[in-house]
Amino acid sequence: MTHGTTAGTTTVYRVTGMTCGHCESAVGSELSALPGVTSVRADASAGQVTVVSGGPLDDEAVRAAVDEAGYELVGRA
Repeated sequence: MTHGTTAGTTTVYRVTGMTCGHCESAVGSELSALPGVTSVRADASAGQVTVVSGGPLDDEAVRAAVDEAGYELVGRA
């Protein structure tokens, strides 16, 4: 599913602890609430979350959102 990327920043993060669709939804929900985030795609099998935002995101804000969902942000992929 590819959308035309007009403007925005795509960042891929490595997240540990996700094992299923529910995990993906929980992480996606928390990250979607961050200001500027336009799209989130979590992939439990790869342990990655792809975030599209209007501009660069604060890594600590992303870490806090992932932590709030109950998972651990390892860093950028």
